[in-house]
Amino acid sequence: MNTTTDHTSAPLGGLGPIVPVKAGELEIGLADLGPADAPAVLLLHGWPYDIHSYAEVAPMLIEAGYRVLVPHLRGYGTTRFLSPETARNGQQSVFAVDAIALLDALGIDSAVVGGFDWGARTADVLAALWPERIRGLVSVSGYLIGSRELGERPLTPAAELSWWYQFYFATERGRAGYEQYREEFARLIWHTASPLWRFADGAFERTAKSFDNPDHVDIVIHNYRWRLGLADGAAAYDDLERRLAERPPITVPTITLEGDANGAPHPEAETYRTAFVGPYEHRVIAGGIGHNLPQEAPRAFAEAVIDVERMSTQVVS
Repeated sequence: MNTTTDHTSAPLGGLGPIVPVKAGELEIGLADLGPADAPAVLLLHGWPYDIHSYAEVAPMLIEAGYRVLVPHLRGYGTTRFLSPETARNGQQSVFAVDAIALLDALGIDSAVVGGFDWGARTADVLAALWPERIRGLVSVSGYLIGSRELGERPLTPAAELSWWYQFYFATERGRAGYEQYREEFARLIWHTASPLWRFADGAFERTAKSFDNPDHVDIVIHNYRWRLGLADGAAAYDDLERRLAERPPITVPTITLEGDANGAPHPEAETYRTAFVGPYEHRVIAGGIGHNLPQEAPRAFAEAVIDVERMSTQVVS
């Protein structure tokens, strides 16, 4: 299915007050919007982005009758570790563990979950490992669950080139460079990942403040080094990672999305179709839409959330 959307930058409105919620290892900075007794939607951002990728999506979903939860991931915004002794771990499973801890802390049994980039991978992990907690899934670029074994295998030179920053981060020069130039780095990624998106400086600067988090560099560097097998994960998550390395199928109702101008590395839709064994639909969002799809095409993303909820209801009935 192809959908065309207007390609405009989000207005500079905010997401309201950010509240702290103690959950697992973290005090999570959370935008908690809409009626407390409404069906919950959990929206997860990626790198190098933040909660403001959903600044336009959230009010659309509230109008549609949802409670919208938009947390800063560990290492972003106002989210902080409760203990200075906790390892600043960025492996894939830990973000899903954080999300489950957040739902538990809020007393929420189930939610529709949506995301892009790191957020899509986390949403996929949630749907694969905790399907009883997930009513539906909206995932930009589809099935992004990985394994360190796969991450260690060489790609074609052209494909390796698209992951240049991953290799940069594998070096101490890369860590130092990202520490010193994280805002310039993020702006470069915004341009290359969404080459046709004409975002406003104010929109970028609003998000860039989230990278001032004291744990940001540690989380980003560990995330990419862990993928390549250059950094260890936590033993507590070994079983989860073993299960994820088997590429578990996703059974919950799912809509996958792809922008027609995504400049970031991403799989083709036909390569992950068989990973989704429940009700499923894939949508290509046309109009020069890049990697940060919720912010570039907010209505298309919001409609996918609403539609996947309907798919879930049809399955139950």
